[in-house]
Amino acid sequence: MAHHISAKKRIRQTERRTEVNRSRTSRIRTFVKKVELAIAGGDKTVAAAALRVAEPELMKGVQAGVLHKNTASRKVSRLAARIKSL
Repeated sequence: MAHHISAKKRIRQTERRTEVNRSRTSRIRTFVKKVELAIAGGDKTVAAAALRVAEPELMKGVQAGVLHKNTASRKVSRLAARIKSL
């Protein structure tokens, strides 16, 4: 257990950050899942619209530091390729 005031503060900050990051990650997963469901449905226009909404969310995750830039780009690229092949 932490004994210094600074260490206790650091624990509080970490808990707060963890909660925010967890909610951001969850939000990103939800948007990606919507795209995947649209792809599974087979409707290209709906899937493309879902991807247009999901892409900014992924990039917000990058800016927030939740995702790496290449990870988000890879996810967008793979989803776009799957939509294109519909």
